[in-house]
Amino acid sequence: MAELEILLVEDSPTDQLFAREALAAANLPHRLHVVDDGVEALAFLRRSVGYAASPRPDLVLLDLNLPRKDGREVLAELKADPQLSTIPVIVLTTSTTDEDVTRAYGLRANCYIAKPVDFEQFKRVIQAIQLFWFEVAKLPPRADTSSLP
Repeated sequence: MAELEILLVEDSPTDQLFAREALAAANLPHRLHVVDDGVEALAFLRRSVGYAASPRPDLVLLDLNLPRKDGREVLAELKADPQLSTIPVIVLTTSTTDEDVTRAYGLRANCYIAKPVDFEQFKRVIQAIQLFWFEVAKLPPRADTSSLP
């Protein structure tokens, strides 16, 4: 399996650490890129403002409650951009409100997961993500799709 590019958009240092450790425990060949606000996330995805060499992620793990530009705005912009819209986005957030779930799916999130607060549960969530997104589902090609009709 080729090394996977994962973008984590998360402002909590604790949750960043949980994600790093859970992915390491999953023995998934990957490179985890972490940005801690929505403005940085879009710069990374668009390869601008200090991120010109950033890889196209195979998957985005997106928190909703972010500084500068929240995850809802990031999701809306990402899915509205024809060059980025095919990147699967998993909303991984503490919110369990029906309003946030409905809005995220309305903005074309590929999945919505309530973030566990306990590391062991967080690890199980990452294992489930790995199983489904990297072993069962077929991900879109990593190549830039800007030349597609």
